[in-house]
Amino acid sequence: MWKRDEAVRPSSGQPAAQPPTAAQPQPAPAGTSNRPEASQRLEKDTVNIGKSVVIKGELNGSEDLTIEGQVEGTIQLRDHVLTIGPNGKIKAQVFAKAVIILGEVTGNVTASEKVDIRDNGSVDGDIISPRVAIAEGAHFRGSVDMQRKGAPGQPAAKPAAAAAATPAAAAAGAHQTARG
Repeated sequence: MWKRDEAVRPSSGQPAAQPPTAAQPQPAPAGTSNRPEASQRLEKDTVNIGKSVVIKGELNGSEDLTIEGQVEGTIQLRDHVLTIGPNGKIKAQVFAKAVIILGEVTGNVTASEKVDIRDNGSVDGDIISPRVAIAEGAHFRGSVDMQRKGAPGQPAAKPAAAAAATPAAAAAGAHQTARG
């Protein structure tokens, strides 16, 4: 107890550099290994484009992205989540796994999992996604195509592919048709 009190007093006094340096390495690594790693993981997994950034052209990526600025052109994050922040203004064709819209999007949005237009979010364009959520207070003008992953066109192609994959079965079917 006596040394602990002295350590507190010098830290507020002149020899402050030594006790915090000795005291911080133990708590700092513990804090660094738990909380900052989690925040670093979130930062690594999500990239932010700030309000003052303007991008014109094609935007591709292989990580989650949050846009607060302006993008004109094409955005492709096919296996990742795209979030359009409240300040984001997008004039682009968008392709992503999931799209969360809090700002403005002008252009078609295609998502393999979900499109979510939140309060005050705005979309002027067509949406293609198996799941679509439009919050009260959101703006949407366009069409919605909610085809599932097993779209009606795909099962029709699979039986034809299966028949082509087994020529003997296709030939037997042809012989039966000719005989019958």
